Amino acid sequence: MCFTVTVTKVSFLRCKTLHHVTENVNVSQKSWQSNIIRLFDLLYNKFFSSFLLLSLSSLVPANANRKSFKTSVKPGWHYFGRKMETADFEWMMWFSTFREHILFALSGHVLFAKIGSMLAPQYRSLVYMVYGLLAVWTSMGWTYVTLILSHCILLYSISLVKIRWLCFATGLCTLATFKCDPFVSWQAGFVEGDFELRHVLFYGGCGFTIMRCMSFALENCERKDGNYHILELLKYNFYLPFFYFGPIMTFDKFYVQVSSTKVLKEREMWNISLQGLIHLGAVIGVDILFHFMYILTIPNDMKLLRHLSDWALVSLAYFNLVYDWVKAAVMFGVINTVSRLDHLDPPKPPKCITMLYVFAETHFDRGINDWLCKYVYDKLGGKHENVLEELVATLCTFGVTILWLGPCEVVLLWAFFNCFGLNFELWTAKLSSMEPFASFEMEMSEAMSRRIRAFVNTFNFWSIVLFNILALNSLDFAKLVAKRLLLKGFPITTIIVMFMTYCLIQVIKERERSLQRAEEDLMKDAVQLHHGKFFFAARPVLSCNIIKTEEPNI
Repeated sequence: MCFTVTVTKVSFLRCKTLHHVTENVNVSQKSWQSNIIRLFDLLYNKFFSSFLLLSLSSLVPANANRKSFKTSVKPGWHYFGRKMETADFEWMMWFSTFREHILFALSGHVLFAKIGSMLAPQYRSLVYMVYGLLAVWTSMGWTYVTLILSHCILLYSISLVKIRWLCFATGLCTLATFKCDPFVSWQAGFVEGDFELRHVLFYGGCGFTIMRCMSFALENCERKDGNYHILELLKYNFYLPFFYFGPIMTFDKFYVQVSSTKVLKEREMWNISLQGLIHLGAVIGVDILFHFMYILTIPNDMKLLRHLSDWALVSLAYFNLVYDWVKAAVMFGVINTVSRLDHLDPPKPPKCITMLYVFAETHFDRGINDWLCKYVYDKLGGKHENVLEELVATLCTFGVTILWLGPCEVVLLWAFFNCFGLNFELWTAKLSSMEPFASFEMEMSEAMSRRIRAFVNTFNFWSIVLFNILALNSLDFAKLVAKRLLLKGFPITTIIVMFMTYCLIQVIKERERSLQRAEEDLMKDAVQLHHGKFFFAARPVLSCNIIKTEEPNI
């Protein structure tokens, strides 16, 4: 008996040693592969960034004196010795012209929210509402507050019926009154005074109010026990950081998070402070860029564009989308930083345009995107496997988006192309799952399959760029970029740009695979730890039994 136990122990120790050696070899192999991937990722990103900056270097010399630049290029920082681009009204409003007013309003909100949290944490959401209501009253007048309240009461009354399509139809009709005359002119008369931000605050506050009220009404329809109180709608709508400029946070998330009484931990405060510093650095970086590369003004000068090289034109189109992503990330980031201090988890910044190669992930406002997916796209599209259901879902989603943005030729073209791209992805996926394509892919290696998909996604990437340039710049600029990239620049420019994009997508896919593997490893570790607790809990009993068995033989 003693000999048997000894042999078992030795076998166990050998297996354990072999397992550790194998595990160490696997870990070292994985770390070696991950280091190679990181090195390739770093080198490619450096090369890609350098290429784009060199392509745009022809735009750096003094172009500010052109006649077409006079309206959008103004005197800038004197120590740079260059003029500053002021073409983007939103950026100038936030970080130049009205930054003192915006900072004052947000600082006041943070101060009152902190006092409310300290004195009466259970009434914290009520303090948010009162301060927001007073701020809107002060900035826009009591008649504007009355207009907002009337829309809130209307949609709240409809929500009591608990009929989803009626709530949706009422909300869309109400939203349409802010997009067409004579309704919009009549409602604009409710705003008192005449100041520069009047129209921006009017349309922003009214538009986001309707979307929030629709979210409240649709969530109230889903509630089985009773109805939400109208006070909850007012708390939701008059939360100042989200009121004028968004982002939209659906009511179900806001209601749960604003009712929480948790206290921010030291590490959470550190993360919030770090995010604030990152956003400050981004603002300074964009301001410096505005003094050297007039990436928003140049696309409006068709005479200058025709003299640019193919590389400069393609890079200019790409940088326009990157800038719009940075603007959305920073503007929403500033608001999100304030809302995190209020114990909320706001919508994340949009996904960087460099990381986008499928239409399903393309958006510049994650709040609106989440709203549309929750109430329209996912409701109608189901699992997004049926072609007809997907077509209906995308048409309805982009229909609401057109109404939100305001119907016009550019918006209609943008919606058509993006809707087509989204459906085309599903059609391609369905086609590739059929015979004989499915059999061909099964016979391929995983690496070859990934290469073919990356090749297809390369054209997807530039389709996303060109389709979204329509909304950000103009149809003429998008047509010129497409002509240079695909026709006039063929084959040299086309092949080089597509090859670089192909490499970029391979890097993105490898990064996504690495993240997925890391998540899987974490899950395995968690499962092993979970089983390990039971193993170590049972181990002493097993040891006692062995000792008891061995003692008589000794």
